[in-house]
Amino acid sequence: MRVAVKSTVKERGVTMSMKDQDDLITKHAPLVKRIAYHLMSRLPPSVQADDLIQAGMIGLLEASRNYDAGQGASFETYAGIRIRGAMLDEIRRNDWAPRSVHRKARKVAEAVRQIEYRERRDARDHEVARELGMTLEEYHQILQDASGYLVMSFDDMGVDDEAVASELSDRAPGPIEGVQNDDFKRSLGDAISSLPERERLVMTLYYDEELNLREIGAVIGVSESRVSQIHSQALLRLQARLGSWLQEEK
Repeated sequence: MRVAVKSTVKERGVTMSMKDQDDLITKHAPLVKRIAYHLMSRLPPSVQADDLIQAGMIGLLEASRNYDAGQGASFETYAGIRIRGAMLDEIRRNDWAPRSVHRKARKVAEAVRQIEYRERRDARDHEVARELGMTLEEYHQILQDASGYLVMSFDDMGVDDEAVASELSDRAPGPIEGVQNDDFKRSLGDAISSLPERERLVMTLYYDEELNLREIGAVIGVSESRVSQIHSQALLRLQARLGSWLQEEK
């Protein structure tokens, strides 16, 4: 997809021509598709890839207009943040997640928090299911159903893919977007580092190595649906462990 640009953008203090901007967008158009399909692996079939790609192209266009190299981030890094943000906004506008999914995810996070506070260790699957008064199969179904919703809830908390990847790989986060508050950043880093080994591995492969759920399943020897459950459980565990910090910020 080729998008005509009618404004100018400064890169390294030099005003780019409209052709240069158009070339910049064309060069990074594949990034839009990559981010769209990466998000799609966690979203229900009702979310269409074409809708995400269209929203992402608008985000790329806005990135080309507003990019300032003086901020220290590469254009690809900056554009990736804007592209993903535009896609998440598109998902929010259609709000496909039922209220029951939101409610059940919050209950899981609270159950994890209570168990870990009481036992002083990681909450286990069967313990969370028992705390919620359900079977293990029912608990795993909640994790499966909540996978897409958690994309949104973590972004609303100020935790995006770039922030999580920087904490997993010990890279310094970029100066644009991400987790801005130093205290929250430290809390996020501590929470991620204390995840159970398998959950941390899934998070690393997804956010840092950018593998999709099927590829991660092949690496660790489980099904794609089980990877989705592990990923959801990791995010809900992080929500539980960051919950007190978030309440203090409100």
